Amino acid sequence: MGEPFKNLLNAGLVNEAAQHLARHAAGFDRRRFVAEATQGLEALEMKARAMQIADALEATLPPRFADAADVLEAALAPAEAGDAMAQLSGLQAGLRGWILWPVGEFVARRGLAEPERALQALHAMTQRFTAEFAIRPFIVAHPALVFDTLARWASDPSHHVRRLVSEGSRPRLPWGLQLKALIRDPSPTLPLLQALQDDPSEYVRRSVANHLNDIAKDHPARVAQWLHEHLPDAPAERRALLRHASRTLIKSGDAAVLQAWGLGQPLQGEAVLTVTPRRITLGEAVTLTLHLRSTAASAQRLAIDYVVHHVKADGSSSAKVFKGWAPTLPARGELVLDKRHAVRPITTRRYYPGWHRVVVQVNGQAVAEAGFELVVP
Repeated sequence: MGEPFKNLLNAGLVNEAAQHLARHAAGFDRRRFVAEATQGLEALEMKARAMQIADALEATLPPRFADAADVLEAALAPAEAGDAMAQLSGLQAGLRGWILWPVGEFVARRGLAEPERALQALHAMTQRFTAEFAIRPFIVAHPALVFDTLARWASDPSHHVRRLVSEGSRPRLPWGLQLKALIRDPSPTLPLLQALQDDPSEYVRRSVANHLNDIAKDHPARVAQWLHEHLPDAPAERRALLRHASRTLIKSGDAAVLQAWGLGQPLQGEAVLTVTPRRITLGEAVTLTLHLRSTAASAQRLAIDYVVHHVKADGSSSAKVFKGWAPTLPARGELVLDKRHAVRPITTRRYYPGWHRVVVQVNGQAVAEAGFELVVP
């Protein structure tokens, strides 16, 4: 088993950060900062560690926010050129990587009354890690100012800043504060996404795709309209972005989205699904074998997903859609497709014994069904 994710924020990192802060803040109480930031740290989970370190920053940085922001910016490492920000380790050159999560939290807490200065700090910090969590309280408290700023940042020379424009304003960013106003109405972010969907950086475009997928969960018609406007004659990079943005709606069989991708027609032919073995123990896997036979006179482009109906404690079931295949079925031809599906314990689902139905969807329509018996020791 690998190192627990929470250990990315550890006592050694706190001590390194303290050294850089002490160099740039006259009178900085380094011992107090380290003591408060690391007290009981090993027992805390990831987010709780970040919040405790932010508490220690509040207790020891200069009380005037502008002065504290000056210290933090001076202590930053040089801006990063690459995309793998989460892989950064070590603070030899200054603050960077995961230590900037609690630093961003400090800015979000103490900078709300001085949003212009706070946004300046986040512009610098996102180039050394990310400010996608920290900027969200400012969107809630100062939406006009922040969206004006994001519109300027959409053409920033740094791809990290341009990514922040999309990632920081995602309505349902994982781990982040939900932006309920944007969940209700995503209109303020749409001009930003249009400005960024052809960005030269794949790192930025991937964020735009995830942002559009967030919108799809609450406003599928908006994303279908986006495809109608931006998919025809799109370059390859934009097509890849829009395909990733469509993934939830393709899985759910949204008719307008499937039509946009040329996948709106039902399967012309037959489908047979086989699941082997028919009985497994939790931790094992089954193999799904799908046999397709076409009765059409022309080739068919297919989007194939499968739905596992997991047994619940009360005997009912909960459906989960999994990505399957995207083949072209030849005219009057046949295809045999295989996929291994593991049933392993995970933190987000509890498994119960019983018969688990597996339903295959082709272009959003159920075409075949089989299943397996799950034994839970």
